[in-house]
Amino acid sequence: MSLQDKYKKEIIGKLKEELKLQNIMAVPRLSKIVLNSGLGESLGKKGVIEAMVEQFTAIAGQKPVVTHAKRAIANYKLQKGDAIGVKVTLRGKKMYDFYDKLVSIVLPRVRDFRGVKLTSFDKGGNYSIGFPEQIVFPEIEYSKVDRIRGMEIVIVTTATKSEHARKLLEFLGMPFAK
Repeated sequence: MSLQDKYKKEIIGKLKEELKLQNIMAVPRLSKIVLNSGLGESLGKKGVIEAMVEQFTAIAGQKPVVTHAKRAIANYKLQKGDAIGVKVTLRGKKMYDFYDKLVSIVLPRVRDFRGVKLTSFDKGGNYSIGFPEQIVFPEIEYSKVDRIRGMEIVIVTTATKSEHARKLLEFLGMPFAK
């Protein structure tokens, strides 16, 4: 059974009961997952953006968007329109599949992993995880990586309170630190 089916059949009922919600539409759910990486080093080197696009495609299963600078910053030798990062937004089945892979495969592979922090929620019920290296994902071949780069994963929920979002992620299998 996929995580999406499990959510629809089991988790919605448990969340509604535990959060004491009257309406089933008030039950929090995943809205989207955004993977993001800022690549300031791409200004001086060729091929950095292309390499990260290839890696994000392997990780997420869909091609990322290249982000560009909105304005020029002279101190960083940055001009308006320069490519400075990549991001990909996952929704629907791909989002649930990625979340399942993140919780069951990727997080246990992180060195000295003792659970994710509870302090990474914002007031809107969204959760952010930072990864210092992209090689924790099983799709990335270490021998093909030219340089280890960090990335950020933001899990966007429909929850209005961070406590509701925490319960949702807990039921979906997120290993929070005790």
